[in-house]
Amino acid sequence: MFFEIESLRTRLAICGSNTALNSSSRVEMSPLIGAFPVESKAKELMSMKTLTQAKVTPGQVKQITRMISDVGDSEVVQQAIAGLTKNGAERLKGNPEFTESVRQFVCGRIGELSVTNQFANEEVPSNYGYLSGYRPKGLTEQCNQLCVLFPGIGFCNQELLAKIECGKVELPKGAEGWFALLNIWKTGGLPIFGPTYSTALQKVLDTIKQTRHGRFVNYREGQLNDKQLRQSARAQKSFTDLSVIQGDPDILIISAQFGLRHRGRSVRRAIEVMADAGSEFGLGAFAVGIMILTHPERLMHFDDLWIDCAGDEFDDPDSDGRFGRALCFYFDDSEVELDTCPVADAYELYGSVSGFLS
Repeated sequence: MFFEIESLRTRLAICGSNTALNSSSRVEMSPLIGAFPVESKAKELMSMKTLTQAKVTPGQVKQITRMISDVGDSEVVQQAIAGLTKNGAERLKGNPEFTESVRQFVCGRIGELSVTNQFANEEVPSNYGYLSGYRPKGLTEQCNQLCVLFPGIGFCNQELLAKIECGKVELPKGAEGWFALLNIWKTGGLPIFGPTYSTALQKVLDTIKQTRHGRFVNYREGQLNDKQLRQSARAQKSFTDLSVIQGDPDILIISAQFGLRHRGRSVRRAIEVMADAGSEFGLGAFAVGIMILTHPERLMHFDDLWIDCAGDEFDDPDSDGRFGRALCFYFDDSEVELDTCPVADAYELYGSVSGFLS
């Protein structure tokens, strides 16, 4: 699709380019680079700093720093130092590995011990990863693919896209990349996906089956309805707020990770860790399904890390508790499969997918 050069001029201006352009020229642009009005409220919120927890205070930093310093002055450490020989002390002073190993240990323990211990026993070691070579694709490529798969959808936020492509928006800690999602959370929704979350999910699942040439099985066929499936309150609010921030476009841009960050954790343990991080939230099967459509190589082998959808809650009438299961995608028998798993069970095969607000 072709657009007038003014659209490109806007994007280059955002990137700080001084490239001279002939106003009569025409260039080939991707379908998602359409003119999209950004409301003043969206501009004010473009920093994406809503819904995050309060940052550490200077007083807390000072206290923790003092705690670390006190360790060096403690009796046991002083005794260990006093037991050195003169030559040993000199070797220790001149060994950069000593300082580096202390630094790494302290930083590692800060990360480990600052995380909530709620459901901490629901974690198992896991070495599963992205065996099939998944890597986040560029946003333009993702959006173009969505336009092909779902004809008639509109654009993403052009200003935000340009800033990301120019490197002016930093990827949040823990995220693997930027992802394009169809924005069913916008005001009025997207008509092609129907009126409810379950109808929207079903359309995505049908598209996965089509793009996989029929090699897709839904073991919860007929159960993905509004009575048994719902979005978590945190996920729904996060997507709604992101939509407002970006100006209610048809395609939403989100930073996310595809499961590796929470591998080996039960769904509810992963949710606790996400909530503790402040700006992180679980993604449901609709969002994960879109990501699988734009990144089919994420699930191509039995030993690819399987996927928990921590942003959804599923009610199995045969379970003891209500809404105690989560949807999950996995690869078996040369096909992608969808089922559910208990939110309290930790498996080394699985990892929860999550998005970030800042």
